[in-house]
Amino acid sequence: MDSKPYILVVEDDKPIRNFIVASLKAQGFNYIETEKGTEAIALSMSHKPDLIILDLGLPDMDGIDVIANIRQWSKVPIIIVSARESERQKIEALDKGADDYLTKPFGIGELLARVRVSLRHSASSTNEKENIEIFKVKGLVVNFDKRKVIIDNEDIHLTPIEYKIMALLCKYSGKVLTHNFIIHEIWGSAVGNETQSLRVFMASLRRKIEKNPAEPQYIYTEVGVGYRLAED
Repeated sequence: MDSKPYILVVEDDKPIRNFIVASLKAQGFNYIETEKGTEAIALSMSHKPDLIILDLGLPDMDGIDVIANIRQWSKVPIIIVSARESERQKIEALDKGADDYLTKPFGIGELLARVRVSLRHSASSTNEKENIEIFKVKGLVVNFDKRKVIIDNEDIHLTPIEYKIMALLCKYSGKVLTHNFIIHEIWGSAVGNETQSLRVFMASLRRKIEKNPAEPQYIYTEVGVGYRLAED
């Protein structure tokens, strides 16, 4: 039985769809393709793909509704590839359950890198990720058992809130976390004054762990959307 990942490509622009599937095929991935949202939902149920690449502007239904439908019964990674580039639209897609978002035009190398990251995340169960004791990336080490953060063998003192944010970023390393998601997980509240608080804590956290906060190597800003922690 072929154990290579199956990827569902949902794109109504045929030249772009052909380009994506040809690139996936060249990398050894299996794939199925469609141009319609209703068929994407049906294929998701029948074929159980390992990952979905989804355009939002589909002829029969909006891609946002496709995400919402699939998220009712599946946690399959979903990468959005769309010409919609407003911050509001990106946030809506991510908050509805998309795992990543690429704006057209995009580089195929970047798309394939995002695919590999999402597949790695999917391969690790949620329980395994929640129970890891040590997280490492580049010179950063987070010891969850001892609640310690180390940069290049030097202990870094974090406040309780800074540590909670750091632990959350580690849990979802490589994935874009929206402001809304982080605020809900840290403060347990709807967006309000905490939005400014989050910016303040992020700035402080960066000053402590980044050699040059203006050119971060660990915590990246997805402008207007949220933050992403680097992954090896």
